[in-house]
Amino acid sequence: MRLTNFTDYALRLLMFAAAHEDRLITIEEVTEVYKISRGHLMKVTNSLTRAGYLKAVRGRSGGLKLAKSPRKIRLGDVVRATEPDFALVECFGAESQCRITRCCRLAPILREGISAFNTVLDKYTLADLMLRPRDFGMRTAA
Repeated sequence: MRLTNFTDYALRLLMFAAAHEDRLITIEEVTEVYKISRGHLMKVTNSLTRAGYLKAVRGRSGGLKLAKSPRKIRLGDVVRATEPDFALVECFGAESQCRITRCCRLAPILREGISAFNTVLDKYTLADLMLRPRDFGMRTAA
């Protein structure tokens, strides 16, 4: 199983915002730290804002900040909000053409695995991933 880049970027953006809770962060600084395209990060930002994980502050001095405490942002919720699906194999999709779907024993096992994966992620919050600003290799004001 592999998470999409979208989910990866969402988790990294939230980690960066959590490490800088004392101030607004900008798309520009996040793109610089992670070397992620601005366009991709804008899509991620919009999704996280609509989902209630980030708050966007408009204006000249605007930026982004967490909309909730890191302790209230469960990793499983973020992953489910950002992943398009968990269709690991063809038969999980609506257009499945697999000839053994009705008698296959693999699908239930994979579904159990996905459930276990989500259960583990639900045990952790963004607070469990907290880093310090210096962990991002940024210079801080003296």
